[in-house]
Amino acid sequence: MINVILKNQYCSIVTMDSAVYMDATQGSNIILCGSHGGESAARYMLKFSPGAAIFNDAGKGKENAGIKGLDIFEKEGIPAATVDAFSACIGNGRDTYESGIISAVNNIAHNYGIHTGMTAMDAALKLNKILLEKTH
Repeated sequence: MINVILKNQYCSIVTMDSAVYMDATQGSNIILCGSHGGESAARYMLKFSPGAAIFNDAGKGKENAGIKGLDIFEKEGIPAATVDAFSACIGNGRDTYESGIISAVNNIAHNYGIHTGMTAMDAALKLNKILLEKTH
């Protein structure tokens, strides 16, 4: 399921339950996704050029597999973060937005003031403001 939380001309805040819902119509948006933040989800989502992404860390997993996608986003210059799997339901983008607590960030997101312990909602709103300012 896809929900538009905040609609703007240049980048909106959008929740989706899975990365597979990502398509060209979502490019430049801030995506809060119920999927894990691993490499496969990140690579798929990057095909459509999101403005930023927040995933579920899925418990991070072996060798931090649940957050490996953050590095991939960083290499593309895109801010990305994950929420703690115990703060938001895996597979539920809306819950990621409403209940998620940031558990990991890439350096791009960190430089934009996104940090662990922050709510996903606050992070998304902050990213939205920054990305809107960059487009003007």
